[in-house]
Amino acid sequence: MEWVNVTIQGILLGGLYALFAVGLSLVFGVMRIVNLAHGDFGILAAFIALFFVQWMHLGLLWSSIITIILMFIIGYVLQRGLLNFTLGADDTRPILVTFGLSVIIQNALLLTFSADTQGLKAAITTKSITISNEVAIGWYPLLVFIGAIVIIAALQMFLAGTQYGRGFRATSDDREAAELMGINNRHVYGLAMAISLFIVGIAGILLAIKTTFDPTQGQFNLLFAFEAVIMGGMGSLWGTLAGGIILGMAQTLGAQAFGSGWAILCGHVVFLFVLLVRPQGIFPKTVTA
Repeated sequence: MEWVNVTIQGILLGGLYALFAVGLSLVFGVMRIVNLAHGDFGILAAFIALFFVQWMHLGLLWSSIITIILMFIIGYVLQRGLLNFTLGADDTRPILVTFGLSVIIQNALLLTFSADTQGLKAAITTKSITISNEVAIGWYPLLVFIGAIVIIAALQMFLAGTQYGRGFRATSDDREAAELMGINNRHVYGLAMAISLFIVGIAGILLAIKTTFDPTQGQFNLLFAFEAVIMGGMGSLWGTLAGGIILGMAQTLGAQAFGSGWAILCGHVVFLFVLLVRPQGIFPKTVTA
């Protein structure tokens, strides 16, 4: 029964990884941008929420709401004011710019908050559902997993059934043709990045409630997000959830079998195995399909 408990924890952990990954998948699908600062934006959201809680003395709920709204605004302004100018024939420019943003965010957080680990506290993290003497499901990871499903489903419906979603799909298929049809690509790109940072902001806050964090943790979150996206299939939103679940299970089962120090390595090994067996991912699909 202990292995059942560990497997359940791995599945639920996959929901958090999927939240970090889905915005990365969206931006790549719409703009073909590999955002190397994606994980750092999640940690930035965690520190912004921490600022509102500790220094502005707001409750965690209101701090989180304000933070994710700010992340939405930051995403739109960043894309319209900077990243749109990097798009073009040279695909390396946005990669270099987002790498620079990653370095800037990390160093700004280190200067402002120091390298000490921080955390956001919530009473729900200590509550669980007891199924048997050996199997228990934490309320918090369960709610995070359900939240991931709801967010992915809402994003899928947005892409499939709204005017802006059709603009996303058209721009992803052929940006020049979309422009000729009257679609404002710059606005579409800005909205895509805004949604991406909105979702990763939620993921960053949820991570900060689950465990401690520091300014350098964004690199690890980016790596896990990339692995979830690639295993699930580039651009597939539900595939991203599947990739996150596989990664979470690999880490928890690896820790159970070999010790906690092996958890991350086991996740990487499973990622390489999936990449070798099915390089296109489990559910290969464009984000706009």
